[in-house]
Amino acid sequence: MAEIKDPENTIIIELKDGPVVIELLPDVAPKHSERMKDLARAGKYDNVCFHRVIDGFMAQTGDVEHGNMEEGFNIRRAGTGGSDLDDLPAEFSKLPHDRGTLGAARSMNPNSANSQFFINFSDNHFLNGQYTVYGRVLSGMEHVDKIVRGEPPASPDRMITVKVAADA
Repeated sequence: MAEIKDPENTIIIELKDGPVVIELLPDVAPKHSERMKDLARAGKYDNVCFHRVIDGFMAQTGDVEHGNMEEGFNIRRAGTGGSDLDDLPAEFSKLPHDRGTLGAARSMNPNSANSQFFINFSDNHFLNGQYTVYGRVLSGMEHVDKIVRGEPPASPDRMITVKVAADA
């Protein structure tokens, strides 16, 4: 695992193949960074599936309303919800959507990001200036690369646990 310099702004996502350590960027996107920490601390991201995983592009997850893989889970609904918190305003920056960056998923409305996010498998610079970048993978990208592909995947992978490193 990567050396954690700022535990309060570091997220650890446990996947089936191992941990993914993500550095949040509160100086760039304070509201998005805070939202991820709030939802992680509330346990909302635990057991949530990756509902949209496109090879060479990105892995999307974070639908805390429909993406929890408990009894009654329906993959067709995953990706259509958010959290019970208000949507976030866009926090666009000059940071590029490079491999391993964390982006805020949203609808066509730039101010509609809520709980969903994606991890870029490759440099996706066509997204620059259109989606908020608020984190980057420090270690564990090899685990992200193993997430089952599909839109939606037939048998989706999930985030087993999501924790703020300061609380782990």
